Amino acid sequence: MSAPSYPTVRLRPKAEARALRHGFPWVYADELVTDRRTQALVPGAFAILEDADRVPLGLVTVNSNSKIIARIIDRDPAAVIGPGWFDARIGHALALRTKLYDTAVYRLVHAEADGLPGVIIDRFGDVAVIQPNAAWAEAHVEMLATSVAQLTGVRAIVKNGTGRSRGLEGLTEETLLLQGDITGPVPVVMNGATYLADVLGGQKTGLFLDQRLNHAFAARLANGARVLDVFSHVGGFGLAALAGGAISALAVDSSAPALALASAGAKASGTEGRFATRQGDAFGVMEALAAEGAQFDLVVCDPPAFAPAKPALEAGLRAYERVARLAAMLVAPGGYLGLCSCSHAADLAAFRTASSRGIGRGGRQCQIIHTGFAGPDHPILPQLAESGYLKALFFRLD
Repeated sequence: MSAPSYPTVRLRPKAEARALRHGFPWVYADELVTDRRTQALVPGAFAILEDADRVPLGLVTVNSNSKIIARIIDRDPAAVIGPGWFDARIGHALALRTKLYDTAVYRLVHAEADGLPGVIIDRFGDVAVIQPNAAWAEAHVEMLATSVAQLTGVRAIVKNGTGRSRGLEGLTEETLLLQGDITGPVPVVMNGATYLADVLGGQKTGLFLDQRLNHAFAARLANGARVLDVFSHVGGFGLAALAGGAISALAVDSSAPALALASAGAKASGTEGRFATRQGDAFGVMEALAAEGAQFDLVVCDPPAFAPAKPALEAGLRAYERVARLAAMLVAPGGYLGLCSCSHAADLAAFRTASSRGIGRGGRQCQIIHTGFAGPDHPILPQLAESGYLKALFFRLD
């Protein structure tokens, strides 16, 4: 296939091209010349990006509706974005995952870090969920699905078009079945526990695969322990803890459907007799548990992103501090506390400071025993800090 004739977009004279040459994948709206021709490009269109001296930097996808107006999609300006290109990118990502995992449960594509900007693909056995979070991916979702099906052999593919990222791209929300048939939640086995992922109606892709290694570490602390899993979703830490030998696990979440799936997961795992749920606002439930005098040997809190962007950082850090303070009051002497953040705007140092401050304000002394991140199926693009968003801190309290 011959290279198509792409339009050209150009950096402003004062825009920094060095970072782009060294691997940074984004161009912000104030860095690009946005003349009428550029603004007329259909969101998600491909164009050749040039620096201010008209030297080509690569092929980009352009969306004038987004603050990230251009994303590098290929360093070769003459690249042909078609079935062969998709097969090469997804095949490269698949090769890593099949080397890392014995079972087909993993994040198959982690956006820019896998060379597919704004694209998330999670695989749960013979079911895949695609999140096209950029305009170009929305326009090519069928081609993405075809490539995934051919390379992996999955029987069903879901498009999950929800979330904050799509709104920033000017995309509407939509979830639908692209291929195959799904009759209910998908059972997923990890760390000895069975989870039920609602891939059609659940949060994100239905299950947070990024926490797999942190679930495993928590399970090492859980043998013989009373466990509290706050912001539990479908039972992430609680079910792993039970598989690790916990004598009990209490899951707390505001979502009744998520807790129902957590209970179903406990039943499927054979641990329902040691599992309980409590629906409600996590902060309020922790305060109520403290008033009741409840104590646990292991408490883990995995809240949503309190600081999804820099403007929310200060308020987000206060929220993380509050989580740490309330959770610390529920940990038995000599017990363990796990605190997580999926906010890329809050780096590890800031999150560690907020967590430690909260523990201190909860009247406890602590030592950090483990720092965790997402697994290797969530690779980090070194030039893009946002691709390394997940942090988990485990403390031993006095």
